[in-house]
Amino acid sequence: MDHAQERKNLSPGHSFVSASAHAPRAEVTGIQEQAAIHGPICRSVAPVLNRVGDKWSMLIVMLLADGPKRFMELKRAIDGISQRMLTLSLRNLERDGLLTRHVTPSIPPRVDYELTELGLSLREPVQALGAWAMAHIECIRAAQARFDAASDD
Repeated sequence: MDHAQERKNLSPGHSFVSASAHAPRAEVTGIQEQAAIHGPICRSVAPVLNRVGDKWSMLIVMLLADGPKRFMELKRAIDGISQRMLTLSLRNLERDGLLTRHVTPSIPPRVDYELTELGLSLREPVQALGAWAMAHIECIRAAQARFDAASDD
């Protein structure tokens, strides 16, 4: 699969990391207790994190943070997204209560998408994540280059 298109999802299977066999007994017990407490929570939030963490949803949220947009406005603004993927992403964000879809009866029908109050509450964390990525992109690219060079050996 192309690395640019590769997608990794959080799943319930990723919610628990087993303790090392070399860890002291008390430490292992503490890790197991934490897993028993947080495991169900991790499994319940994983679908939400998958939604807000995928690249298309993040871009849609950022574009709609400025106000309502029509489908084709979003399509033109998001480089590389297919019509089908945009439709699916919008539908999923609507299902999760993050945006609303307003249909104005006309020929052709006008459809506008707008963030809900819940969706608007995502602006700050998404902007913070974007700012972090921009601030660290050179470090990340350097690390990727080192990793790629080491794996070529």
